[in-house]
Amino acid sequence: MKYSGKKYVKEELLPFFWCSGCGNGIIFAALIRAMEENNLEKKDIVAVTGIGCWGKADDYLKTHAFHGTHGRAIAVATGIKLANPLLHIFALVGDGDGATIGGNHLIHAARRNIDIITIMSNNLNYGMTGGQYSGTTPFDSITSTSRRGHAEDAFDISNLVKSAGAGYVARCTIDNPRMIQRFISKAIKKERGFRFIEVINICPTYFGRYNKFNNAVEMIKDIKERTVNIKDIEREGQEDLDGKIVVGEYIDKKVEGFLERYWGKIRNNA
Repeated sequence: MKYSGKKYVKEELLPFFWCSGCGNGIIFAALIRAMEENNLEKKDIVAVTGIGCWGKADDYLKTHAFHGTHGRAIAVATGIKLANPLLHIFALVGDGDGATIGGNHLIHAARRNIDIITIMSNNLNYGMTGGQYSGTTPFDSITSTSRRGHAEDAFDISNLVKSAGAGYVARCTIDNPRMIQRFISKAIKKERGFRFIEVINICPTYFGRYNKFNNAVEMIKDIKERTVNIKDIEREGQEDLDGKIVVGEYIDKKVEGFLERYWGKIRNNA
């Protein structure tokens, strides 16, 4: 069955704010299709965002929304979930917002297995504020703040969140919209625990231009050529993964969500 997700969109505000070639529209479309696929009611959804390009996503949703400060989307999402556990909470964060400024909130939400879904649009730089390097910018990349090449190694965000204890972690790319929708849909169905989907995105305006890509099509082609599936690695054995984008489900386990554990403690001590 095909889904459009149109009922969740403020069509009067289109076209999107994002630059030509940006993949945020692809992620947004996959998100609303997954919402429709799971029959989520608009009144039961809260989209929580911070500052950044992907942080504008809540502007286009007919759901409830909370636009917070830079790096605090996951903290706000945690508070909303604790206040009303019946809501479906989506924290929409970028790599700058969610991993660099808000990395502390990210790892602790994963450790606690807060019952929210976090979707990270990882375009490898601070796209909204001028193309500065972030915590996921690859080594030797050119950015507005690393003109001679980035001197630091990048976080492997999906493995970081997995190691912190999250119950569900998956990585995909904008080259495969169906995979994005499938992972978000699965995260919705799980209901319990911290569910994290990292989407490798592109920023033609800054990262692409600084690193000698001619256009968005060329950047997406580069992503496609470097992508390997985690299932293929497990089946065929370890290979040289330097520069590769490993997509797939990093972990999918049943966990006791934070609220389940918290209220269990209260009941046991009543």
